[in-house]
Order: sequence, then C-alpha cells, then structure tokens
Amino acid sequence: MVYVRENSSIGKEPLFQDAFLEHLNDALMCSRCNASKGFDGATLMETEQTASHTSVQSDGIDLTDILCFLFEFRRQIVVGTCIAFVAGVITAFFILKPVFTATTIILPPQQDHTANNLLVGQLGALGGLGGATSAFGLKNPADMYVGILGSREIADHIVSRFHLMDVYRKKMRLDARKMLRSNSDFEAAKDGLIYINVKDHDPQRAAALANAYVDELHDANTRLAISQASQRRLFYDNRLAEEKKALVAAEDDLKQTQERTGLVQLSGQAEMTIRNIASIQAQIAAREVELSRVRTYATDENPEAERLREEIATERAQLARLQDSEPSPTPGNTQVPAAKVPAIGLDYLRKLREERTHEELYVLMTKQREMASLEEAKSAPVIQVVDHAEVPERKSGPVRTLIVLSCTIAGFVLTCCGVIARNLLRKAIGNDLRSRLAAIRLKNTQKLQTS
Repeated sequence: MVYVRENSSIGKEPLFQDAFLEHLNDALMCSRCNASKGFDGATLMETEQTASHTSVQSDGIDLTDILCFLFEFRRQIVVGTCIAFVAGVITAFFILKPVFTATTIILPPQQDHTANNLLVGQLGALGGLGGATSAFGLKNPADMYVGILGSREIADHIVSRFHLMDVYRKKMRLDARKMLRSNSDFEAAKDGLIYINVKDHDPQRAAALANAYVDELHDANTRLAISQASQRRLFYDNRLAEEKKALVAAEDDLKQTQERTGLVQLSGQAEMTIRNIASIQAQIAAREVELSRVRTYATDENPEAERLREEIATERAQLARLQDSEPSPTPGNTQVPAAKVPAIGLDYLRKLREERTHEELYVLMTKQREMASLEEAKSAPVIQVVDHAEVPERKSGPVRTLIVLSCTIAGFVLTCCGVIARNLLRKAIGNDLRSRLAAIRLKNTQKLQTS
C-alpha cells in the first residue's frame, strides 16, 4: 500500500509544484483503484513523465513573469530596500566624517634676467650663452614645480611638521606620506598658475597644509638654485684658471718671438686680420666650453647641444675663409688674408694671434664667471602667492545625497536578485525531490501489483 503525504513541505512550493503534486497524487490514486484492471508500473511512469513534461513547458520566463514574480514578493523587496536606505543614511550622516578642501594658488618663479643682461650685453656675439640653457626641455616651467611639490623630501618635511603619523594613525612614515599624497592635488593650469588643493577632516589643518606646501617649495627652490649656481661658478673657475695659464704662456712666446725677430708691430691691415681671426677663435673656444658644460647634464641629442655644434661649425667655416680666401674687391675692404701677410712676420703673426685669442677668451670666461657668481649670491626667484589658502567654511565631501541614493538602489537590486536566486534554488531542489518521490511511489506500486 502506498501512502502520500498530503501535508508535505513540497506541497507548499509556489505555483508550479502544487499542480505537479496534485497531478501525481491523482495518478497514484487511480493506480491504486485500477491496479486489478491492468494498469502497471510502465503506465504510471508514462503518466508521470507526461506531467513532468507539461510542468517544464509551463516554465517559460519573460519580462511579465519576472515582474509578476517580483510583485508576489514585494514585501521582502520593500523590506530589503528600506534596510539599505537606513544603512546609507547611517553611513552618510554618522560614520563618514566631513571633508574640507583648501586651495592655494601660486605663480611659478620667473627668471630674472635684469642683472644678467647687463653683463650679457658686453659679450657681443656670445650674449646668448649665459641663459641659453635655462629653458631647455620643458614646454611649461610650471610642470617642474609641480614635480617638486610631489617629491618625497617635501612630503617628509610636512609629515614631520604636522605630526601626520599620529593624525593619520600610521606606524610607518611611508604610509603617512602616501596618505598625504592621496589627500593632495597639484595642477599646472594653462594660464601658468599652479593650484595646490589639500583635503582634510579638519578645516584649519587643511588650510595650514596647503600653505605649508608653498613654504616647502620656496625652501626647495632656494636649495636647488644655490646648488646649480655653485656648480656653474665652480666650472667657470676651473676654466678661467686654465685659460689664465694659457694666456701667460702665449704672452711669453710672443715676447720671445719679438726679441728674436725684432718686430714690435705689424701694419694696420695685418693687425686687423689678426684681430678678426683671434675674435672668431675666441668665440669658437667659448662655445666649445659651453658645449662641454651642457654635456655634463644632457646628451648630444639635446636641442641646446645641437645648436652649439651648428654655431661652432659655422664659425669654423668663417675662420677658414678668413685665413685662406682672397679678399672681396668691395670698396672700403681693408682686410688682408693671413696667407698674404709678409713671410718675415709670419711667425710673429701666429704668436700674436695666439696671444690675442687667449686674451679675448680670458675676458669672456671672466665675464661668465662673474655672471655665475652673481647668480650664486642672489636669492632664488621668489614664489608669488596669488591666493593664500583660507579655512574652508563648507565641506567638499562626502556627498550624502549621492551615498544614500546609491545605497538604496543597490539594496533594491540586490534584494530582487536574492529573491530570484532563492526561488530558482528552491525550484531546483523541488524538482530533485519530486523525481525521488515518483521513483519511490513507482517502486511501491510495482510491489503492490506483484503481491
């Protein structure tokens, strides 16, 4: 005899399970009543398969079914959405602290050429050497100062100055530095200004941190400027000492040549030729010195290095034409090629030309050294503050309305997904239980028939 549990939990499955169990129970009752009339287990199995197939066909899902299904569980969805709304309100108004943003606007230091131009004007054709390398590489000078603001040294100074390891509750300086950088933003705008934005939970500390960045930038700029000027002055000191020795040696050679040949002064034409040649040679030597200095911090592909090489090649070609070519027959041209100078004064001419070359080069190196000393002595370019950071009165975050709205929407979506997933899981479990129950009932029916 087969017993069917009418009050089984399976019978409580929604919609699709009630019809299936009712159909199955009817089939089993018919099998018990008509077992003697020729109904066997195969017939019962066919009936159950037909019911199962009918149930599967009725499981098609479309948008209307989903909406109806969600409406059936509207109470659970409303409860879940309300819980998410309350959680968003608690998070936005009671857990998250308000954030304040302070902003400082500065104008990057501008190069002061006033004092340098007084000396550069005396250098003639070499006037561009003093400041030619100051602007290499960067399209926007503000980018360099933005990089300095984000340096590790400035961050460490600010961390120590404001005790940020205690404020941020960090045990390592590295973590406090990362936290400071995440709360700081530096922007080089197209108008040439630099914007320093600092976020903090304390409005007073946010303004103090933004202004502290300006102080640290000024100190770093001063150190870098003094170091660069000192290196430039030391370079020209060494070159000036070498050139002084070369000038003394050239003067001694010229004196010995004068004593040997008895020549004290050449004609005006020869003197003019020697001066022109000496001037060009001095310019070539000065540019070679400048090129060697550029190579100490840049490669040969640097635009400044390429410009200096082109100028050296041009002046060497000019020197070669002056030494070897015939003079042009233009009115008023009194220059004489070096090859046309009388042979008796050729040795004297060479010594005199070498002495004049070293003399002019020594003068040029002296002026360059004076420029480097002036840059070392003067203070670094002043950082002009357009707007000091003031204590912010309004918070910049968090946006509480957005947080509450996001939590509410997320709660609604997750609740709907949870309801659908739970019922899909129950459907899968119910199908498995129905299959097992059908197998047991079929087995009992077969035993009943054989008995």
